[in-house]
Amino acid sequence: MKILHTADWHLGKKLNGFYRHPEQVLVLNEICELADEHCVDLVLIAGDLFDGPNPSSESTELFYKTLRRLSADGKRAVVAIAGNHDSPDRIAAPEPLALACGIVLLGYPDTVVPPFETENGIRLLQSQPGFLELALPGIGFPVRLILTPFANEVRLKKYLGSEDSSLEMRNLLAESWKQLASEKCDDKGVNLLMTHQYFIPSSGEIEPESDDERSIAGLGGTDALPVAILPDGIQYVALGHIHKFWKVASKPCPVVYSSSPLCYSLNEAGQEKFVVMLEAKPATEVEYQKIALKEGRPVLRKTFDSVDEALVWLDQNPDALVELTLVSDEFLKSEDSRRIHAAHEGILDIIPQMRNRAYSVGNETTELADPELDKMILFTSFFKQKKGQEPSDELKKLFHEILHS
Repeated sequence: MKILHTADWHLGKKLNGFYRHPEQVLVLNEICELADEHCVDLVLIAGDLFDGPNPSSESTELFYKTLRRLSADGKRAVVAIAGNHDSPDRIAAPEPLALACGIVLLGYPDTVVPPFETENGIRLLQSQPGFLELALPGIGFPVRLILTPFANEVRLKKYLGSEDSSLEMRNLLAESWKQLASEKCDDKGVNLLMTHQYFIPSSGEIEPESDDERSIAGLGGTDALPVAILPDGIQYVALGHIHKFWKVASKPCPVVYSSSPLCYSLNEAGQEKFVVMLEAKPATEVEYQKIALKEGRPVLRKTFDSVDEALVWLDQNPDALVELTLVSDEFLKSEDSRRIHAAHEGILDIIPQMRNRAYSVGNETTELADPELDKMILFTSFFKQKKGQEPSDELKKLFHEILHS
């Protein structure tokens, strides 16, 4: 059977004021086309479907239309869970209509999916909190999914049946997953785990969370989880939360973040985005490949030594969203800033950076910390721009005193 793993759509996202909806329409269309092209049997969406708990009607409509296309009007199963940006109630709300199309939406970890069967043969075999088993058309074996949407510590402990605040979350999750895997996941079916959590490999290597991503631990969820807590018997772990493709581990099975479909923060600048395509069958190691997504505007950080140099590059890259750093010896003139914005509609930010790191006031050598030096240089450059001459030594000394007051 073939499975497509995607995550972190963040529908409704803005980046420095740029609304990404038109790009999201294109890239979700691309994901639907990949599902059709590869004859996918099951789609997994590992959380952060929306960028906030109250998405616009435009984003909500795009979400539902995309799910319907991914389900091929009920011929293909789709399973999606809530992430830390999502409202669990909003994700779960369309359940009665969604199940009729073979779409399973889980907002809470303790969700029990009611029995259903679609006209095309997608059928729920069993369900309990944190687990479901599906029969898919044309597949001669069941698919088992251990599912843990994002939840804060209170909700997770309720789902895990523990009110003891002293017990570590990771141990409770590990025990719950281990029990589900040992009871439900034999070698006669395909066994998968999907969750929206922050995992790290046994080596302790850490992949930084996105600049705009709210820390899971800071939201009352778990700290970073080691792959060592994952149960035996699982063939693939589909993760959401980290926005780049990252294979966290290959043992006990592939543990993979698929990446977000678009660059959603400046620390993702230059990243290529992916979905993951899996080939799975019982009692066999999963084969998977990452497939690069082509739609969406590139997000880039560029540094130039002159405005003219920047303008040439911007003309050659009209589709990019750009953070520009301009290195110069003087204050960035307002007319230069206007030239840049007039030449390119994708400017995220312009950062002036002073090249000159030395300064003196009159005949005295002045020791200034870097931030103070930058302020002195900017003041001098700004004064020259406005008055057409250097500020006097008296003005420089006065400004120096203000800096130290």
